[in-house]
Order: sequence, then structure tokens, then C-alpha cells
Amino acid sequence: MSPAFGAMEVEHYSKGVLLEPFVHQVGGHSCVLRFNDKTICKPLIQREHQFYETLPTEMRKFTPQYEGVVSVSFEEDEDGNLCLIAYPLNGDHDNLENLDNSDCEPKSKLLRWTNKKTMLLENEKISKEWVRQHRKEEKMKSHKLEEEFEWLKKSEVLYYTVEKKGNVSSQFKHHNPWSMKCHQQQLQRMKENAKHRNQYKFILLENLTSRYEVPCVLDLKMGTRQHGDDASEEKKANQIRKCQQSTSAVIGVRVCGMQVYQAGTGQLMFMNKYHGRKLSVQGFKEALYQFFHNGKYLRRELFESVLKKLTELKSVLEKQESYRFYSSSLLIIYDGKERQEVAVDSDPEDLEDLSEESSDESAGAYAYKPTTSTVDVRMIDFAHTTCKYYGEDSVVHEGQDTGYVFGLQNLIDIIKEIRDESSE
Repeated sequence: MSPAFGAMEVEHYSKGVLLEPFVHQVGGHSCVLRFNDKTICKPLIQREHQFYETLPTEMRKFTPQYEGVVSVSFEEDEDGNLCLIAYPLNGDHDNLENLDNSDCEPKSKLLRWTNKKTMLLENEKISKEWVRQHRKEEKMKSHKLEEEFEWLKKSEVLYYTVEKKGNVSSQFKHHNPWSMKCHQQQLQRMKENAKHRNQYKFILLENLTSRYEVPCVLDLKMGTRQHGDDASEEKKANQIRKCQQSTSAVIGVRVCGMQVYQAGTGQLMFMNKYHGRKLSVQGFKEALYQFFHNGKYLRRELFESVLKKLTELKSVLEKQESYRFYSSSLLIIYDGKERQEVAVDSDPEDLEDLSEESSDESAGAYAYKPTTSTVDVRMIDFAHTTCKYYGEDSVVHEGQDTGYVFGLQNLIDIIKEIRDESSE
């Protein structure tokens, strides 16, 4: 750590924000971190940063809101616990002060996460003896946790039972295997580079899942081509092969990750990109069906909203001159935990019975009806996006991104097929 940065850290530690794992990341390889309840951050890539600073106004409703840049550093204690902290960039404290940090943990209560994939909540008020004993117990469990994590990395479709007590969303924190994988890799990279640098720039973006109690997230890799214009011949050949061996080449879209809450069993279902690459067109359709199915019934009320947003996005992209969104993803998000309201014709005595059974998700199905559900559709990941307005790119494209638009149209058609077939 440089003397200058060390001085800044001592002086402005209270201005820093502890970063936590973002548990709703289901795809991609870049590490995403939770800045606060409404904001996430990820390593800054110059091309992506340029995109967010210059994107057309009409596209902003279909991308996360860009909220600035922070400097991120990490510390490692004698037990190998790594802690990432975001600081204002170049001493510009307004960058952090203008963000809502009301839900961030105070300095005396830090959530630390380790390269052993275990969580440890340390409170300064707790005795040192208790902490040492707790760490000893955690180390004894580490071998078993390592074995479990290796299994998680190899498994392409996973189901986890969510504890029913407490807030359902709070039970996500230890479950998402893809998020764990990305964090492990990012921390290892930063650890290996620690001797050379301990400051990284991260961009702040809107947390698209913050409005949902139990976010169901579908990550779709869009387009018939994934490699950027600056890709090496090896990278180019690798990306072309992935497209040819998946639904990307046929319909311009493939599953890159999925997280779905199964209300019928109280389970979470995860599907990773390796499984998505193996799917046929029919398998892709079945995966979409599974995304909109909560284990009890198909969430048909979501279809019109998602189709409307996809159609609007397609119209917007058809008008974007020269943009190419290579390797970009499209997120579809909705709440797996339905908010329900009482039917108008419900009997008062029935309502009394239902209130006593409110903890049972299946109780009172006959007397409840779902409210209108909100579905979000957003483009993410622009590390390989290009446009003639960037100036420095050697390759200049004309017209719309036909591969992306092709994938959008096929996605729209397949969702319409699922909607129509389910209503027969």
C-alpha cells in the first residue's frame, strides 16, 4: 500500500463502505458486490464505463442506473479473512455521501467473508476469547466446506430448501453458488496482485433486485456473436465455438444463469451457464417455462408485462445506429414471493381462518388472488460494446445490431408460444 493511500485510509476510514457479496448474481464472470441495498458495484472496465456515460437517453430505462466510480481496497488478517472497502475516488467524498448508506453496517459491526467460503460476523463488543473459539470451530469445518464448494462448482442445476422462518430473502445469503464462485476468483486475483497494487476502480450501478423480496432472475446472453472486435484469434475462435454449440447461433439467445423460487416446495433453483450452453432450442423453451413456473403453477400474469417491455426494447435497439452489444446479457427479474390480496367475495369467517394460517403458503388459495406483478427487463455487461461515436475503435459498424435484435425477436416469439400453449 502506498504511503499516500495509507494516509487517506487512516484519515477517511469512516467515509469508506464495507462491500458484501451480491447474492443475486446468476451469470457472468465479473465479481459483483453489494454497496448498499439499492446499489451494487463491479470492477471498472473502460469500455463499459464509457458506455454508461454516453448511452442514448431512450436506452436508459433498459439499463441499470449508473451512479459513479469508487476506489476499492482490501485487507487480509492473520486468519485469511478478506474485507473489501469502497472509498471516494480521488478524495471526492460527495461520491459516497450522496448515496443512501443508511442500511450499511456501522464500523463496529463488519460482515467479513473469507477465502474459505465461510461467513463470520465480528462485533467489537464480543469477547476476543469467543472470537478465537468461533474461528477454531470454523477451521474444523473448513475441509467439509471445501468439498461442498467443489461439488457446487461442478453442479449445473441445484435446488436448495429455504428456511421458512424469518424473511425469505434473508435466507438467500448462503445459497447462490455462482455468486460464491465469482467472489472466490475475484478475491484470489486481488490477493495475487496485492504486492503490486491495492487500489481498484469499481463502478456503482443500480441494484435491480432491491425492489423484490425474493428476486427470480434470468440472465440471457444475447446475440449471434459474442467476441468483441479487439478479441485475439484464440478468444474469437473460442467464442464462435460456444455460439455454434449452443442456441446462440440458431436463435440468437442462450441461458447464462437462472435463479427461481419454488413456492410449492420452498426451494430455490439455480441453473448456471454451463447447463445453458447445452440446451437445444426446445430445451431453451423448457428452461423459460421453468423460469415462469413457481413449482405450483405458471405465473401467467407476468407474460404481458415482459412481452411489452421486450417489444419496446426491440424497437429502441432497431433505431440505434452503429451499436454492437457483443457478449452483453439481458436480465428478466420478478418477485417469487407473491403479494396477495383478499378476493372481494371472501366470507368474513373464511378471512378469520386464513389469518390464522397465513404462515402456510398454500393456505387460502381459494380466497386469495395475486396482485399485478412487476417484471423488469434490463441490458447489462457492456465490456465489449462498440459504437462509431467512441472514436478510437478500429472497426466501425453501420446500422442496428441485427444479431441482438434477432435474439430478442425469437425470445418474444418463444414466450408467446409458452403463453398461448398454457392458456389452451
